[in-house]
Amino acid sequence: MTAYRLILLVALALCTSGNAQRQIEQLDRGLVAVKMADGQVFVSWRLLASDPEQVAFNLYRIIGSDLELVNGQPICESTNYVDQIPDKAMEVAYVVRPLVKGVELEPCRPAVALGQPYILIPLETPTGYTPNDASVGDLDGDGTYEIVLHQAGVGKDNAYAGLTDPPILEAYRLDGTFLWRINLGINIREGAHYTLFIVYDLDGDGRAEVACKTADGTVDGLGKVIGDPQADWRNPDGYILDGPEYLTIFDGLTGAALVTTGYIPPRGKVSSWGDSYGNRVDRFLACVAYLDGQRPSLVMCRGYYTRTVLAAWDWREGRLTLRWVFDSDDGTPGNLTYRGQGNHNLAVGDVDGDGRDEIIYGACAIDDDGTGLYSTGLGHGDAMHLSDIDPDRPGLEVWGIHENPSHPFGANLRDAATGQVIWGLSAQDVGRGVCMDIDPRYRGYECWASGITGLFDCHGQLISTSKPRSCNFGVWWDGDLLRELLDRTYIAKWNWWDGTETTLLQAEGCLSNNGTKATPCLCADIIGDWREEVIWRTADNRSLRVYITTIPTSYRLTTLMHDHQYRLSVAWQNVAYNQPTQPGFYLGEGMDLERLRTPDR
Repeated sequence: MTAYRLILLVALALCTSGNAQRQIEQLDRGLVAVKMADGQVFVSWRLLASDPEQVAFNLYRIIGSDLELVNGQPICESTNYVDQIPDKAMEVAYVVRPLVKGVELEPCRPAVALGQPYILIPLETPTGYTPNDASVGDLDGDGTYEIVLHQAGVGKDNAYAGLTDPPILEAYRLDGTFLWRINLGINIREGAHYTLFIVYDLDGDGRAEVACKTADGTVDGLGKVIGDPQADWRNPDGYILDGPEYLTIFDGLTGAALVTTGYIPPRGKVSSWGDSYGNRVDRFLACVAYLDGQRPSLVMCRGYYTRTVLAAWDWREGRLTLRWVFDSDDGTPGNLTYRGQGNHNLAVGDVDGDGRDEIIYGACAIDDDGTGLYSTGLGHGDAMHLSDIDPDRPGLEVWGIHENPSHPFGANLRDAATGQVIWGLSAQDVGRGVCMDIDPRYRGYECWASGITGLFDCHGQLISTSKPRSCNFGVWWDGDLLRELLDRTYIAKWNWWDGTETTLLQAEGCLSNNGTKATPCLCADIIGDWREEVIWRTADNRSLRVYITTIPTSYRLTTLMHDHQYRLSVAWQNVAYNQPTQPGFYLGEGMDLERLRTPDR
């Protein structure tokens, strides 16, 4: 049994026992089928953490009323299959049935083969709005993900004055069914640093909730107004520096506001956050973390250039309670060293091995109990990655970059548990940085950053003077264990032998989001096997496309959504400057293939 699968199975077993440890989503097979050339159909489905190690699969083709087994032998080595159909023009559907010790179990829901390599989701985009960041969660408890989409109108960065449009959240099923719309109102400013939303099953009832900052005039999915519907707290410059601030938990299926409370921390005196006009006071971050090692908590944050505050909340049995607050400026000895260490993003994982999550808040880390774990003093940065970057080194690592550092580590790899810098590169004002396995000759993730020449291995050794043209997102797309490059509306393979790239997908008719950040709506393992899907908006802003790889793979991995750290990285992907997903284990060339091998049956 693989160490990776063992961890997932133990987590699942514990979550269903009396000594629950980690809540895990109960997902369906996520079966998807895509027609290709010459009458071939690519079919893909999930391997779940709850599946027995010895599970195999039978795949059935449905044409009209005929049901036919398509595989000659049980499918043991992968969770995808290429079928040849008699007539490429005919409509065909598939079901998959698990096979355990020779006994077939219940089939999954049928999936009709798509005529193109994406799911098309028509949108009800409001006039003047553009589909922006998205997240997924099982909103109705049926084991299939739904999409929660941020529809963005006119927005402003915190540094700039001006009125914005009210941010809007919408929910859609993958079949295009529109579920609800939440209008956050004129008293929530539109922009990457204001409009954060978390989609997650916070109370363990099998259905995801939606959580975000709200204000007077927010209208929930049932049309109910939160606070004073007539209030307008915008000043002449468009900033919102007065009036109440709320945190609301919404029902994922209906969009109804379940509970609303005061946002912590309140803004208080605006200048205490670093300026008096409203830039730094409204720098927000958010995430989900398993702070007790058992159930998820919502963590809402404010500030990172100067004062830094994180507030952890528990949503349990219809009650929202405050677990703890970390405040760099509350007088707690040592907390002042956490000022100014935050990023435009954050990450979550169990970095100290105690079974409970920590929040990597830029260049510092907050422990599960709300106390400071460490502060590196390395300062603010725009990008950060938490994973097992060096698989031969115990524990997790953080690859981070920094703006205008006063130290020689403009880009660096550090120990995630202690903050100790393992190696660093001297650079000034590094705007972007990425780490992922793109070169099979070197075990571990490769690292690179803007403004720094070359590509580095996980030990800090320069392995190539060439590096990818993008420094943005990554996606597991083709059939190997290396990660592919994702930027704007294309996916490319890094050709490590000559320092070039090969485009694998160009999403014609689609656009990326967030200006020069050029990010998709979402990149995550949403359906099918363990590889990731990419959601882009169409150029007319009337639809989303969920792109699906049709490249077979011989690797059989449990859905990445059942890796705890990966799932949480999907939940915080939309926060501020979007960052790609990262699992809590090493996924790349050099993984012990024997551990991944499915035993003979």
